[in-house]
Amino acid sequence: MANFVLIHGACHTGWCWHMVIPGLLARGHRVSAPDLPGRAGDPRPLSELTLDDYAQRILDQADGPSILVGHSAGGLPISRAAELAPDQVARLVYLCAFLPLDGRSLNDLALSLPEPPLKGIARSHGDGYALIEGASDDPLYHGLPEDLRREARTHLCTEPMAPHNEKIRLGANWQACPRSYIRCTEDLAISPTAQAEMARACDPKDRYDMPAGHSPFFSHPEALVALLHQIAEDL
Repeated sequence: MANFVLIHGACHTGWCWHMVIPGLLARGHRVSAPDLPGRAGDPRPLSELTLDDYAQRILDQADGPSILVGHSAGGLPISRAAELAPDQVARLVYLCAFLPLDGRSLNDLALSLPEPPLKGIARSHGDGYALIEGASDDPLYHGLPEDLRREARTHLCTEPMAPHNEKIRLGANWQACPRSYIRCTEDLAISPTAQAEMARACDPKDRYDMPAGHSPFFSHPEALVALLHQIAEDL
């Protein structure tokens, strides 16, 4: 069985995986879903955080070669973790995530899209950015029932800007790491077309489609568990 490290995206915490973790555990996998730095309880100034801080938090959860699953903005820190410690990474799984390019920041990648993922729903807030109260959360939670939307909104948090402005450094370690891409075909945050383009960096056999919006861990947890289990079985 595999060791999974599940990494959330912007303005979220590890809580977002709570509907997925029991299913993976039931299949015999080990699972952790840490909060990335900058969340509640972290005393460090947001402006001082780096991608390497994010990557180290991820690697601290690895117990031998692990499957790192990055959702949305989580695609960059899992990539940097693979570059820093390839012996700790069995596979990278990009879940409707940014699959990075060396020398490009997350903001570079987001601004290259026809519609940046958080345009109109987030704004700068000191050294981070936060969702605008009252703005539509459809890009994040399209297809979710209102009660689950309300619960998810209570866990949203300010997102540090510094790691997203940092140009990622990737090389041979990351290039050699096996990777999979899960495209969400009903995504309103990162367009399915953009996801398909990024997924071309993966072998065709390692590309998957889910008929889901941007938060399949809420809308389709059982299907996501089954797909992650399949990816682990194919290692």
